[in-house]
Amino acid sequence: MSNSAIITMVLVQVLVTIITAYFFFKVLNTPARPEPDSYSENDDRDGE
Repeated sequence: MSNSAIITMVLVQVLVTIITAYFFFKVLNTPARPEPDSYSENDDRDGE
């Protein structure tokens, strides 16, 4: 394997690892969305 092929392979592997780590940490740091309370949605019912 030539030197340019090894350099290209290592650069691509590092780039993919960095992109994967970026999105992984982005998912971990995203605040959770508040889920709607199913009971509060039914509070306005009048004895049904």
